[in-house]
Amino acid sequence: MGLDKRGAGALKLVTAIIKPFKLDDVREALGELGVQGLTVTEVQGFGRQRGQTEIYRGAEYRVRFVAKIKVEAAVPEDRVGEVVETITQAARTGRIGDGKIFVTPLEQITRIRTGETGKGAL
Repeated sequence: MGLDKRGAGALKLVTAIIKPFKLDDVREALGELGVQGLTVTEVQGFGRQRGQTEIYRGAEYRVRFVAKIKVEAAVPEDRVGEVVETITQAARTGRIGDGKIFVTPLEQITRIRTGETGKGAL
């Protein structure tokens, strides 16, 4: 199923995996940009660093997964660039593990309460 013509226009899902302490910065920056809805999930994973090494009571051990935050926002296709740039600027520390941003197409969005679809459902 494609998007209903009443809410015509391509929509994308922007998914950012960021450091937990950067969440407020990202939320505020997206709010200033006019992004109205976010989904936030606590997640764990690893990238190139393959986790990290911790020292606890003098013993070194390896943490296989690093705590991260996943932020998701559905946005019109023509706003994707500015949303990605805003997240990049707000989440960047310049250190390894800053995260990644993924952009994927959305087939359909439906607001459960009203039945609106497409952009109207945002």
